[in-house]
Amino acid sequence: MTQRLDARVRDPGGRGAVVVIVALHLLGWGLLLLAVVPSGITYASTGPTAVAVGLSAYALGLRHAFDADHIAAIDNTTRRFVDRGRPASTVGLWFSLGHSSVVLLLCLALVVGIGALGRAVTDDDSTLHEVTGVWGPLVSSVFLLLVAAVNIRSLRRSGGSAGGPVWRIVSRVEHVVDRPTRMYAVGFAFGFGFDTATEIGLLALAGSASLGAVPWWAVLTLPILFAAGMSLLDTVQGAVMRRAYTWSPDEGSRVVSYGVLMTGISAAVAVFIALVQLSSVAYERWGWQGPFAWLGGADLETLGFWLTGVLLVTWGAAFVMTRRRIV
Repeated sequence: MTQRLDARVRDPGGRGAVVVIVALHLLGWGLLLLAVVPSGITYASTGPTAVAVGLSAYALGLRHAFDADHIAAIDNTTRRFVDRGRPASTVGLWFSLGHSSVVLLLCLALVVGIGALGRAVTDDDSTLHEVTGVWGPLVSSVFLLLVAAVNIRSLRRSGGSAGGPVWRIVSRVEHVVDRPTRMYAVGFAFGFGFDTATEIGLLALAGSASLGAVPWWAVLTLPILFAAGMSLLDTVQGAVMRRAYTWSPDEGSRVVSYGVLMTGISAAVAVFIALVQLSSVAYERWGWQGPFAWLGGADLETLGFWLTGVLLVTWGAAFVMTRRRIV
């Protein structure tokens, strides 16, 4: 409990996160409105204006932040850091920066003329999609299962059980991601799965622009706007979850009940999202039927909105219940 209270008062990363997010917005929108638009640059010979394309890129970033695997990864990692008394306010920011770096690098490849890459990304039947369609969900699922195991381990430890050999392995894995900056690598690894419409949509916009007479800096304005939108909402999600986990009731028994409830939900969410992703791979790539087809057919982007709502409602309900001494 002392660690959790310490995490609430000593977490200076919030101001730095605000600075980074504001800088991304100023850079992206500044380039678009003060350089691209006045220069008369259009991203396509026919179609929407440069401002409309920029808004689309930004909206895709906002939308991508609600992917269920984003929310589960940020939620579970934030929960673990708070439990260990470590800074957690920038978990979402570092994750989103790592994720958006993949998109930026791909757009940079399109700018320098690697057109085959753009076609491979937007073609569902390409070899790149075959590989990343397995790699992306596999990496994110393994991470979610590991971080869920860490949270379950914390429940066992609070109950007086340290666990056996499996938990000792999990403990070693936990040291790999032991600070918010390490989430950059996690987000980068998550970014190599191109099954989400938001990423493909942004790359399609950049690819179309790179085929025309559009300067490289104008094309790269799009992934910057994408990163600005995604980093904003991912950081807000992490901050909200940190607030949920650092808050605690006043009495000892209710502290335990609240902690068990939130840790259990966090772990269950991670396991469920991992199962959905693995089932999707089994169904779409290998044709497995039955429960794999049912789970694999879930839309992770839409599921992310529901997941956000469930987490917020649960936290609010727990707050009200503990205040009334029900929990």
